Formats: sequence, structure tokens, C-alpha cells
Amino acid sequence: MTGGPLRFTGIRGMIARRMKDSLAETAQLSFFADASVAPLLAAREAWKAAGHRIGIEDLVIHALARVVKAHALLNAHEIDGEIVPQPRVNVGVAIAIPDALVAPCVFDCDRKGLQEIASERASLVERAPRNRLTVAEMSGGTITITNLGQTRVRHFTPILARPQTAIVGLGRISAAGDMGLSLTVDHRAIDGWPAGQFLTDLCEALEGAHPLP
Repeated sequence: MTGGPLRFTGIRGMIARRMKDSLAETAQLSFFADASVAPLLAAREAWKAAGHRIGIEDLVIHALARVVKAHALLNAHEIDGEIVPQPRVNVGVAIAIPDALVAPCVFDCDRKGLQEIASERASLVERAPRNRLTVAEMSGGTITITNLGQTRVRHFTPILARPQTAIVGLGRISAAGDMGLSLTVDHRAIDGWPAGQFLTDLCEALEGAHPLP
């Protein structure tokens, strides 16, 4: 991005409209938690030494895809004024590209292992800056993750990618191995208790046993 004015035209204009519409047409509420992921990071280092390239996003996607199956309203679309749980778990991955942000999805994450998730996410990251993403990848997400873990931000309030009802934000991991997690939901459909229970379940999944991919 240059130092000149930022104009809401082209893809930037489309993103601006979507963000504005998302906030205007839903009741967004965010929740925050910390997960102790030191054992998970240690397992990741062991996998890396064994030749397995697994990213933090891949670990979260793998856990999230299994947890969300017990929380149907968080893996849902708003369709014609109704919240419709989706049979597939297609996790959108927010990817920053020059002057824009896209969120293509990894399909059927609940049926895939870590290696397959990692490979498919890496393909999305590689193709996104070259405009090589498919329409299906760009429109098929049922829940999204967005990662600010490379900054000093620990918690934040991610904006829903409509028609989805939930988005999970990944924040900075502390020196002690605690990762900040943020969850935004459409409060019209999802109350505080189920949102809090989902975030608790996700933390516990990340803190649990970690078999090799």
C-alpha cells in the first residue's frame, strides 16, 4: 500500500461494503479466552523434526472442526431469515493479500487429518496473492478463523463473514505458552452460554492429547 489516499473502490470497496453490512445486519458479540498450548507447541516441534510441516492455524482448524460438530449453530448460515446449521465443516482462513483480505476455505475439515489440512491451507495461502482461488473456495466457508498471532495482539473482535454465524480469532502466544482466543458470534441466534461453552471446548481440545498427524 502506498502513502496516498485509500479509495473504497475495486476489491477494497467490496470488502468495505461487506464489513459495513455485516455489522449493520447482525448483533455481533465477542468472547475471549486463553488456551494453554505449550504441550501442543512441543508436539509441533517434534512433528517438525520428523518432517511434518504443521502450522498453528492447522492445529486450530483440526481442533475446531471436531469441536464445532457439537455446536451446530456456530457452524451455520443465515438463509432467508433463518439460521441453518450446515452439514459440512468448511473452515475459512483469513489471508492478507496486497490491499485486501480474503477468506477461502478448507473443505470438510472434520474428516481430514492434520497433514491434509496443512497441505490444503498452504495451497490457499500460496494461490491467494495470485488470484488463483476458486469461487467454491471463496464462498463455501461455514466458520472462519483469522490470525493476528504474529503481532502483539492477544484478543480482538473479528467481524463475521456473513452468512456465517461465528468467527474465531487467534492471538499472540505468550512466553508461557498461553494463546489468546477470540470468538465473535451473531447474538441474535447464539446466546452467551453456548458461545462460552464452545470456546471452553475449543480451549480444552487444544490443551488435550496430541497424536502424531
